[in-house]
Amino acid sequence: MRRLRIPAPAPAGGPRAPGSRAPLALAVPAVIAVAFLLLPLVGILARTTWSELGTHLTSPGVLEALRLSLLVSFWALGLALLLGVPLAWLLARVSFPGKALVRSLVLLPMVLPPTVGGVALLLGFGRRGLLGPWLEGTFGIVLPFHTSGAVVAATFVSMPFLVISLEGTLAGLRTSYEETAASLGASPVRVFCTVTLPMVAPGLAAGAALTWARALGEFGATITFAGNLPGTTQTLPLEVYLLLQDAPEAATSVSLLLLVIAMAVLICLRGRWTGATTGRPARTVRPADDTALPALPATGTAEPDTGSAAPGERWPLHAEVTGFNQLTLDAGPGTTIAVVGPNGAGKTTLLRALLGLTPRARAALRLGDTDVSALPPHRRGVAWVPQDGALFPHLTALTNTAYGLRAHGTPRAEARRTAQQWLDRLGVGPLAHRKPAQLSGGQAQRVALARALAARPRLLLLDEPLAALDQTTRAHVRHTLRAHLAAFGGVCLLVTHDPVEAVSLADRVLVLDDGRALQDAPPAEVTRHPRSPWVARMLGRNAWPGTAAGDGLALAEGGRLVLADRLPEGVRALAIIAPEAVSVHLDKPAGSPRNVWPGTVREITSAGSRLRVLVTSDRAPDLVAEITPSAALELGLADGVSVWTSVKATEVSVVTL
Repeated sequence: MRRLRIPAPAPAGGPRAPGSRAPLALAVPAVIAVAFLLLPLVGILARTTWSELGTHLTSPGVLEALRLSLLVSFWALGLALLLGVPLAWLLARVSFPGKALVRSLVLLPMVLPPTVGGVALLLGFGRRGLLGPWLEGTFGIVLPFHTSGAVVAATFVSMPFLVISLEGTLAGLRTSYEETAASLGASPVRVFCTVTLPMVAPGLAAGAALTWARALGEFGATITFAGNLPGTTQTLPLEVYLLLQDAPEAATSVSLLLLVIAMAVLICLRGRWTGATTGRPARTVRPADDTALPALPATGTAEPDTGSAAPGERWPLHAEVTGFNQLTLDAGPGTTIAVVGPNGAGKTTLLRALLGLTPRARAALRLGDTDVSALPPHRRGVAWVPQDGALFPHLTALTNTAYGLRAHGTPRAEARRTAQQWLDRLGVGPLAHRKPAQLSGGQAQRVALARALAARPRLLLLDEPLAALDQTTRAHVRHTLRAHLAAFGGVCLLVTHDPVEAVSLADRVLVLDDGRALQDAPPAEVTRHPRSPWVARMLGRNAWPGTAAGDGLALAEGGRLVLADRLPEGVRALAIIAPEAVSVHLDKPAGSPRNVWPGTVREITSAGSRLRVLVTSDRAPDLVAEITPSAALELGLADGVSVWTSVKATEVSVVTL
C-alpha cells in the first residue's frame, strides 16, 4: 500500500513553484549585496569592547550628548508632525498648480548631501541669511550655534520621511469615508480628526518612527548649520565623530548604541515603510450570517428622536442640476424618488451633485425655504449611504451609528441610546459592539442604513442600499425602510437596479440616460409605458428602439418590426414586447404572426416556474422568450439549437420618444 505524501508547506517568505530556483546570475550578486550591507555592521559588533561597553556609554560626555539627541529628535518629530501632516494631506487630497514642484521640494532633503543642506539652512536662516536678520531683529531668535538650530536641521532632513509615508497612506484611503462623514454633519476638522487620522494611523506611526530615527542620527546638516558645541548642539552622532579621534573604542560603543536604536525602529515597523507584509496571519473574526440575527422588530415601534431635524418639520425639494447632469427636480415632503438607468447614466453623479461633492455637476439646491447651494456638505442636512456603506473601520457599529448625532452636538449618552434604537429597528442591535470587519456584507449595509436614518436628514440619498442583502433580509429591511419613509418629512432619492425596490418604495421613478431625464413618472406609469430600453429590460421585457416606416418600425439594431397600428412616418419610437408574447418554434410558423425570425438559442435561464430563452438572429435584435419547462423539453431546446421566433403585431406595445 502506497503512503500518501503530503508536500511540505511553502516557506514563510511566500509561495514558490515546486523545483524553482533563483537564477545563478541573480543569486550571486544578491548574496554579495547582502554581504556588502552586513559586513560593516559585523565590523562594529566585532570591534566593540564588550567589557568596557557600560563605561563608555555612561561617561558624562556621552550621556550629555544622548540627552541632547533625544531632546532634539523629539522636538524635530513634533515640528515634523505639526508641519508635515497638513502638507501630506494637501499633496494627497488637493490638486493645485505646482504640485509636482512641491513634492520635489519635499524629496530634496533626502537626496541632498547633508552638508549642502546645512549650508542652505545657514544661507536661509543664518544671521546673514534671507530670514535670519528678521528673526533676530523682530523676535531675538538666533538659530545657528543654538539648540534650536539643531532642531531645525534635524527637522529639515527628517520631515520628508513623514510626508512621503503619510501621503501614500492618504492616497490609498477611499474618499467615500470622509465624504460620508461630511454628509452626516461632521465639519472638515472633525472629519480629519475622527475619521482620516485614525484610519491612516499605521502610516502615520511608520512615518513618525522613521522621522524620529533619522533626526536622532542627523550629523552633516547639524554640524554645518548649528555647530558642534558640547551641551548645546553636540548630539550623539557628533560625539561619535569626536571620539573617533581621541577614543576609537568609545566611538565604536556609541555607534553600536545608535545601530541598536535604528534596528529596533525597523524591526518595530516590520515592513510598513515599504508596504511589505509581516508574514503573520491577520486575526479575523468570522462574521455571523444574517440568518443568525433575530427577526426585525415590528415597524410600529416609536421613531427614535435624533434632534437634528424635528419630527414635524417638512422639507420639500427643488434642485436645478447643471453640468454632466442637466435636469430640474421638484418633490414634496415625504416623496421617495427611485433613480434608475444604465451604468454611466449619471445616477451617482446626481447624488454627489446634491451633496456638493463633484465638479462634474452642480446643483442649485433648495430644501424647504433654505437655499443650501452655497453651503458645504456638512451643513446641508443631506445624508448619504454610498454603495459600499463606507462604515468607519475603527468604530463599532454603535459608534458608527451615533457618529452623525455626535456631529450635530447630541450628548454622548443620548446619541448612543438613539443609535442602539436604530440598530434594533434594522435588526442588527446584537452586533452593536462589533467593528465593520466583523460584520457580513449584509449586516454592514444595515448598519450604514441605520447610521443615515439616525441623523434624521432633510434629504436622504441612498445609493443601492439593499444590494448587499440576501432576499429574505432585503424584504424585511425594505418593509422597515418603507415605514420610515412614509413618515419622513424630507425627500429621499433611491438609486436602484431592482424593479421591486423601485415599485415598492418609490412614489416616482426618475429614469436617467447620459445625465438627462428620460422619464419622471409614478412607478405604475413607468412599468406600463417605459420610455427607456434599459428600464424595459430591467422590467424583464424586450425593448427595441426604431423609426416609423410604413406599417412598422425600422429597428435601430437592424431588422423590421410590423405593428398593428401605423405611426406617423419618421417618428422615433420604442417597441416593447413581453417575453411571454414571444413564441418559439422548431420550424417556420405559418398563419397569423406577422413578425417571424430565424435564430439560435444562446442561453436558457430559470425565472421562477418558467424558463427564459435568449435567441439571437441576424435579422432582428436579441429576443427573450418565456416558456414553460415542459415546452422547452418538448422542443428539445439547448444552447446552439436553431429555432424560429414569432410575435403577433397586436402583442407589441409602442411608446413614442
